[in-house]
Amino acid sequence: MNEVVKFLTENSVQYLATVGRDGKAKCRPFMFAGEKDSKLWFCTNNQKDVYKDMQANPNVELSVSSPTFAWIRLNGKAVFEDNMAVKEMCIQNPIVKGQYQTADNPIFEVFYLADAHAVIADFSGNPPQEYSL
Repeated sequence: MNEVVKFLTENSVQYLATVGRDGKAKCRPFMFAGEKDSKLWFCTNNQKDVYKDMQANPNVELSVSSPTFAWIRLNGKAVFEDNMAVKEMCIQNPIVKGQYQTADNPIFEVFYLADAHAVIADFSGNPPQEYSL
């Protein structure tokens, strides 16, 4: 878990892939919010298409590469939870605070990845590192 959290934190803008309600793949820039209670947390708003897409099909995959050409692929099931402690953690990010102002904003949503699986790889020729989270 620590290696995955470190990689996501060091590479702050990831790309989240969902299956759109039209059945087509969608990919969007996203940000890792943090780890709490052994879960990887993210946030969005319930007015966005990404939220509606994840409600229809919660299976997602996230990917990002580092400046040294290592990358992570992380997949799991998006589970939305009305968790005020996590919302308070997320709102500490100035970008998130600028969008939602307060943790109790009714459009502010948080989710974690259940049954998450991560692969960190690079071009070194070494085998990828795999994690079940």
